[in-house]
Amino acid sequence: MPAAKAKPVKSSRTYRSALRTKGALETRRNILDTAMRLFLERGYGKVTVADIANEADLAPPTVYTSTGGKTAILATLIEEAMQDPIVAETLTSVRKAKSAADVLKITAHGTRVDNERYHDIIEVMKYAAAVDATATDILRQSDAGYRQALGQIARRLRTLKALPRGVTEAKATDILWFYFGHEAWHRLVAECGWSWDDAERWLLAQTFTALIRPDLS
Repeated sequence: MPAAKAKPVKSSRTYRSALRTKGALETRRNILDTAMRLFLERGYGKVTVADIANEADLAPPTVYTSTGGKTAILATLIEEAMQDPIVAETLTSVRKAKSAADVLKITAHGTRVDNERYHDIIEVMKYAAAVDATATDILRQSDAGYRQALGQIARRLRTLKALPRGVTEAKATDILWFYFGHEAWHRLVAECGWSWDDAERWLLAQTFTALIRPDLS
Protein backbone atom coordinates (compact mmCIF):
# COMPACT_ATOMS: atom_id res chain seq x y z
CA MET A 1 0.00 0.00 0.00
CA PRO A 2 1.29 3.49 -0.75
CA ALA A 3 2.26 5.46 2.30
CA ALA A 4 -0.29 8.04 3.39
CA LYS A 5 0.71 11.60 2.55
CA ALA A 6 1.65 13.63 5.60
CA LYS A 7 -0.54 16.64 6.22
CA PRO A 8 1.33 19.90 5.79
CA VAL A 9 2.22 21.44 9.10
CA LYS A 10 2.24 25.19 9.37
CA SER A 11 5.69 26.44 10.19
CA SER A 12 5.98 27.72 13.72
CA ARG A 13 8.27 30.41 12.35
CA THR A 14 5.53 31.62 9.98
CA TYR A 15 3.03 31.58 12.83
CA ARG A 16 5.30 33.63 15.06
CA SER A 17 5.92 36.06 12.22
CA ALA A 18 2.17 36.53 11.71
CA LEU A 19 1.75 37.18 15.42
CA ARG A 20 4.52 39.78 15.38
CA THR A 21 2.94 41.51 12.39
CA LYS A 22 -0.45 41.56 14.08
CA GLY A 23 1.10 42.88 17.27
CA ALA A 24 2.93 45.63 15.37
CA LEU A 25 -0.26 46.73 13.63
CA GLU A 26 -2.17 46.78 16.91
CA THR A 27 0.60 48.82 18.53
CA ARG A 28 0.54 51.29 15.63
CA ARG A 29 -3.23 51.64 15.85
CA ASN A 30 -3.01 52.16 19.61
CA ILE A 31 -0.46 54.94 19.13
CA LEU A 32 -2.49 56.70 16.43
CA ASP A 33 -5.74 56.51 18.39
CA THR A 34 -4.06 57.70 21.59
CA ALA A 35 -2.34 60.57 19.79
CA MET A 36 -5.60 61.67 18.19
CA ARG A 37 -7.37 61.68 21.56
CA LEU A 38 -4.59 63.72 23.17
CA PHE A 39 -4.41 66.19 20.28
CA LEU A 40 -8.13 66.86 20.75
CA GLU A 41 -8.03 67.03 24.53
CA ARG A 42 -4.87 69.11 25.01
CA GLY A 43 -4.11 70.69 21.66
CA TYR A 44 -1.44 69.51 19.25
CA GLY A 45 1.20 71.93 20.52
CA LYS A 46 0.90 70.74 24.12
CA VAL A 47 1.30 67.02 23.40
CA THR A 48 4.70 65.31 23.36
CA VAL A 49 5.75 61.87 22.17
CA ALA A 50 6.39 61.05 25.83
CA ASP A 51 2.76 61.91 26.60
CA ILE A 52 1.55 59.65 23.80
CA ALA A 53 3.80 56.81 24.95
CA ASN A 54 2.66 57.16 28.55
CA GLU A 55 -1.04 57.15 27.65
CA ALA A 56 -0.55 54.21 25.27
CA ASP A 57 1.43 52.32 27.93
CA LEU A 58 4.49 52.13 25.70
CA ALA A 59 8.08 53.29 25.78
CA PRO A 60 8.86 56.44 23.73
CA PRO A 61 11.31 54.55 21.46
CA THR A 62 8.48 52.18 20.55
CA VAL A 63 6.39 55.13 19.40
CA TYR A 64 9.20 56.46 17.22
CA THR A 65 9.87 53.02 15.75
CA SER A 66 6.21 52.33 15.01
CA THR A 67 4.91 55.66 13.77
CA GLY A 68 7.69 58.21 13.91
CA GLY A 69 7.51 61.48 15.81
CA LYS A 70 4.54 63.73 16.45
CA THR A 71 4.51 65.32 12.99
CA ALA A 72 4.73 61.91 11.32
CA ILE A 73 1.78 60.75 13.43
CA LEU A 74 -0.25 63.77 12.28
CA ALA A 75 0.68 63.10 8.67
CA THR A 76 -0.46 59.48 9.00
CA LEU A 77 -3.79 60.51 10.50
CA ILE A 78 -4.38 62.95 7.67
CA GLU A 79 -3.33 60.43 5.02
CA GLU A 80 -5.84 57.93 6.38
CA ALA A 81 -8.58 60.54 6.08
CA MET A 82 -7.57 61.44 2.52
CA GLN A 83 -7.71 57.78 1.47
CA ASP A 84 -11.34 57.43 2.48
CA PRO A 85 -13.30 55.98 -0.47
CA ILE A 86 -15.97 58.71 -0.18
CA VAL A 87 -13.78 61.01 -2.32
CA ALA A 88 -13.40 58.54 -5.19
CA GLU A 89 -17.05 57.52 -4.92
CA THR A 90 -18.17 61.15 -5.12
CA LEU A 91 -16.00 61.90 -8.15
CA THR A 92 -17.19 58.76 -9.93
CA SER A 93 -20.81 59.74 -9.35
CA VAL A 94 -20.11 63.27 -10.56
CA ARG A 95 -18.61 61.97 -13.81
CA LYS A 96 -21.74 59.90 -14.40
CA ALA A 97 -24.20 62.70 -13.51
CA LYS A 98 -26.26 63.97 -16.44
CA SER A 99 -27.30 67.33 -15.00
CA ALA A 100 -25.63 70.18 -13.15
CA ALA A 101 -28.20 69.88 -10.36
CA ASP A 102 -27.18 66.27 -9.78
CA VAL A 103 -23.50 67.21 -9.85
CA LEU A 104 -23.98 69.75 -7.07
CA LYS A 105 -26.22 67.47 -4.99
CA ILE A 106 -23.63 64.71 -5.17
CA THR A 107 -20.85 67.16 -4.30
CA ALA A 108 -22.74 68.68 -1.38
CA HIS A 109 -23.41 65.29 0.14
CA GLY A 110 -19.95 63.89 -0.55
CA THR A 111 -18.11 66.83 1.00
CA ARG A 112 -20.55 66.79 3.92
CA VAL A 113 -19.82 63.10 4.62
CA ASP A 114 -16.07 63.70 4.34
CA ASN A 115 -16.08 66.72 6.66
CA GLU A 116 -18.47 65.14 9.14
CA ARG A 117 -16.47 61.91 9.28
CA TYR A 118 -13.12 63.66 9.74
CA HIS A 119 -14.14 66.84 11.53
CA ASP A 120 -11.86 66.10 14.49
CA ILE A 121 -8.71 65.50 12.45
CA ILE A 122 -9.42 68.59 10.36
CA GLU A 123 -9.56 70.68 13.53
CA VAL A 124 -6.36 69.13 14.87
CA MET A 125 -4.65 69.80 11.53
CA LYS A 126 -5.66 73.48 11.53
CA TYR A 127 -4.39 74.11 15.05
CA ALA A 128 -1.20 72.12 14.42
CA ALA A 129 -0.44 74.29 11.39
CA ALA A 130 -0.37 77.33 13.67
CA VAL A 131 2.53 75.96 15.75
CA ASP A 132 4.41 73.57 13.47
CA ALA A 133 5.93 74.48 10.10
CA THR A 134 5.85 70.87 8.91
CA ALA A 135 2.19 70.63 9.87
CA THR A 136 1.61 73.78 7.80
CA ASP A 137 3.07 72.00 4.77
CA ILE A 138 0.90 68.95 5.44
CA LEU A 139 -2.19 71.16 5.62
CA ARG A 140 -1.22 72.89 2.38
CA GLN A 141 -0.85 69.55 0.62
CA SER A 142 -4.16 68.34 2.01
CA ASP A 143 -5.95 71.48 0.85
CA ALA A 144 -4.33 71.18 -2.58
CA GLY A 145 -5.67 67.65 -2.93
CA TYR A 146 -9.13 68.81 -1.85
CA ARG A 147 -9.10 71.66 -4.37
CA GLN A 148 -7.90 69.33 -7.10
CA ALA A 149 -10.93 67.11 -6.50
CA LEU A 150 -13.21 70.15 -6.63
CA GLY A 151 -11.50 71.13 -9.87
CA GLN A 152 -12.72 67.89 -11.43
CA ILE A 153 -16.24 68.80 -10.37
CA ALA A 154 -15.89 72.28 -11.90
CA ARG A 155 -14.72 70.62 -15.12
CA ARG A 156 -17.83 68.45 -15.17
CA LEU A 157 -20.02 71.53 -14.79
CA ARG A 158 -18.19 73.17 -17.68
CA THR A 159 -18.61 70.03 -19.80
CA LEU A 160 -22.34 70.13 -19.09
CA LYS A 161 -22.33 73.82 -20.18
CA ALA A 162 -23.88 74.80 -16.86
CA LEU A 163 -21.55 77.61 -15.76
CA PRO A 164 -22.82 81.20 -16.05
CA ARG A 165 -21.23 83.65 -18.49
CA GLY A 166 -17.88 84.84 -17.12
CA VAL A 167 -17.38 81.95 -14.70
CA THR A 168 -14.36 79.98 -15.83
CA GLU A 169 -13.45 76.49 -14.68
CA ALA A 170 -10.80 77.99 -12.37
CA LYS A 171 -13.27 80.45 -10.87
CA ALA A 172 -15.84 77.68 -10.45
CA THR A 173 -13.23 75.69 -8.50
CA ASP A 174 -12.72 78.70 -6.22
CA ILE A 175 -16.46 79.00 -5.65
CA LEU A 176 -16.75 75.29 -4.86
CA TRP A 177 -13.88 75.65 -2.39
CA PHE A 178 -15.57 78.67 -0.80
CA TYR A 179 -18.85 76.82 -0.22
CA PHE A 180 -17.73 73.21 0.18
CA GLY A 181 -14.24 73.60 1.66
CA HIS A 182 -13.41 72.80 5.28
CA GLU A 183 -13.96 76.35 6.51
CA ALA A 184 -17.56 76.58 5.32
CA TRP A 185 -18.58 73.36 7.07
CA HIS A 186 -16.67 74.31 10.21
CA ARG A 187 -18.22 77.77 10.50
CA LEU A 188 -21.79 76.58 10.08
CA VAL A 189 -21.58 73.40 12.18
CA ALA A 190 -18.93 74.08 14.84
CA GLU A 191 -19.20 77.85 15.22
CA CYS A 192 -22.85 78.50 14.42
CA GLY A 193 -24.26 75.26 15.77
CA TRP A 194 -26.08 74.19 12.61
CA SER A 195 -26.88 70.54 12.03
CA TRP A 196 -25.01 68.80 9.22
CA ASP A 197 -28.31 68.34 7.37
CA ASP A 198 -29.13 72.06 7.52
CA ALA A 199 -25.60 73.00 6.47
CA GLU A 200 -25.75 70.64 3.50
CA ARG A 201 -29.07 72.05 2.29
CA TRP A 202 -27.99 75.68 2.64
CA LEU A 203 -24.57 75.26 1.05
CA LEU A 204 -26.14 73.37 -1.85
CA ALA A 205 -28.65 76.17 -2.43
CA GLN A 206 -25.96 78.88 -2.34
CA THR A 207 -23.67 76.97 -4.67
CA PHE A 208 -26.49 76.35 -7.14
CA THR A 209 -27.21 80.07 -7.28
CA ALA A 210 -23.55 80.94 -7.74
CA LEU A 211 -22.59 78.30 -10.30
CA ILE A 212 -25.56 77.34 -12.45
CA ARG A 213 -26.82 79.39 -15.40
CA PRO A 214 -30.09 81.15 -14.54
CA ASP A 215 -31.91 79.50 -17.44
CA LEU A 216 -31.09 76.08 -15.95
CA SER A 217 -32.52 76.93 -12.53
